[in-house]
Amino acid sequence: MTTAKDLLRHEMMPHILCPGCGHGIVMNAMLRVLARRHQNLDKVALVAGIGCSSRIVGYVDANTLHTTHGRALTFATGLKLARPELEVIVVTGDGDGLGIGGNHLIHAARRNVDLTCILFNNETYGMTGGQLAPTTVKQAFTTTSPGGNTEPNFDAAVLAKAAGASFVARGQAYRPDVLEEVMERALDHRGFSFVEVMTDCTEYFGRKNALGLGSDLLFTQSRSDQEVSRDLADWPSLRTPQGWQVRETQPLGVLHEDRRPTFEESRGLPGYSEREV
Repeated sequence: MTTAKDLLRHEMMPHILCPGCGHGIVMNAMLRVLARRHQNLDKVALVAGIGCSSRIVGYVDANTLHTTHGRALTFATGLKLARPELEVIVVTGDGDGLGIGGNHLIHAARRNVDLTCILFNNETYGMTGGQLAPTTVKQAFTTTSPGGNTEPNFDAAVLAKAAGASFVARGQAYRPDVLEEVMERALDHRGFSFVEVMTDCTEYFGRKNALGLGSDLLFTQSRSDQEVSRDLADWPSLRTPQGWQVRETQPLGVLHEDRRPTFEESRGLPGYSEREV
């Protein structure tokens, strides 16, 4: 039986993720899903841009493509059209996929390209210095907002749905079991699947906002007195010692799913018309 460990490039270890980073939990959840679906990853392609989350594809023994900043979805679109038999997964971050590459995200969703985009949201540009990201909530401190963020933040899931994504979901590193179910459904879906994953940056977001260590950040992702619903649950507020809200309550689980022709089907491209719906 294939395991998550079997799908790693062991020669690439040790990884570069910081202690307490939630990205490793998310990667492990993704690998467990892939291990249940495939004996090996010869028919799977992972595409990434630039950022901490994007480095993850280098650790996976699949067909991998490390692209330029913000352009992962454009490369993935071309790859899927050229090789329709591949299961194409984009691994991106909130800065890479929603900031630098935000325009590519909305058009991939609009076209309903048959691929899966997993966006790691740690509310900051983690790899390049902890700058303000489009997902940073108001009043949060970053390298480029030392007085606190004054801008409203994007809701990535709402944006993806509004742009036309036919599958939209949100998970969190705190609940990898629920996250696995969400990822499985995203991969099963025909069309553009978007999964936002709430994951923490301890070195920049956590330290800048005095939120404690990785375990402290992780456990604040869920209420201790309420079981997380697999379809819809609230992500509780996390407050600093100063008392202002750092995180907003957000719904979790599968938020939207419909069936409409994919970009490939609507254009009658070879390799799609005969595929089973």
